[in-house]
Amino acid sequence: MSSNTSRTGSAPTFVLVHGSGSSSFMWAPIQRELALLGHRSLAVDLPGHGLDAQYPVAYQAPQDLDAWAAEPSTLATVTLRDNADLVVDVVRRVAEHGPVVLVGASLGGTAISVAGNVVPHLVDRLVYVSAWSCVKHANPIEYFGEPEFATNLMGPLSALNVGDPAELGVGRANYRTADPGLLTALKAAIAADITDERFRAFLNILQPDESLAVMTGDARVEADTWGTIARSYIRLTEDRTLPIAMQDRLIAEADALTPDNPYDVHTLDTSHVGFVFRAAEVAAILDGLTV
Repeated sequence: MSSNTSRTGSAPTFVLVHGSGSSSFMWAPIQRELALLGHRSLAVDLPGHGLDAQYPVAYQAPQDLDAWAAEPSTLATVTLRDNADLVVDVVRRVAEHGPVVLVGASLGGTAISVAGNVVPHLVDRLVYVSAWSCVKHANPIEYFGEPEFATNLMGPLSALNVGDPAELGVGRANYRTADPGLLTALKAAIAADITDERFRAFLNILQPDESLAVMTGDARVEADTWGTIARSYIRLTEDRTLPIAMQDRLIAEADALTPDNPYDVHTLDTSHVGFVFRAAEVAAILDGLTV
């Protein structure tokens, strides 16, 4: 792990950071498996997520899509730095009890990247689960036009969106749609390898809004701070949200930035959210990082 030797030998705590439209709830299966392996873990809710999420009446059933399209979002003013500051605060508190392994999934990678830039001395390992670690570009949006992103299946799902993102300040997705075509396309994009029942269950823990300021903030990692932390990447080969080609590019860019401290790479043959349903395997990988 990292150079913070004052806590060497203590049991680590895994700090788990969710991705876009999600919350700490998504980590529950992995936390159970980590506990069974004897590990502490803490799953955070980024600002405006979890039990602070916004679920307007117009989003309920029956839905009023016109009213919901005009509903102001409580996430509109949340920035990437707000997310990172919350993670840094958690890391500071957890670090009092021993080593910290900071884990991010998907868009959560941007928050742990900035946190790694800010408090590298308090993070003993960074773990990206098919997550964004930006090097050449500032944020995921800037990577979307790259050839490695071409097999992404979320782009064609514009019909899932509600309202004008420029006016709302958020991307707003109708995860409660009953349109069978949209549900089929969404499952192919995020969870092709799980059952329809599990897919619908996962949709019901998602929240519809995600801040544009988070997605467009500057998440570039810094070699002299973030780059000093031991790091691992869990590749998801069947991911059609953050395609495997883009995951590999992010790994390669980071390794080129800090060639003396490359990623420790692991691979699961699952989709973007499929790893949640492979909790024992994920926990085993994380457990192995503490040896």
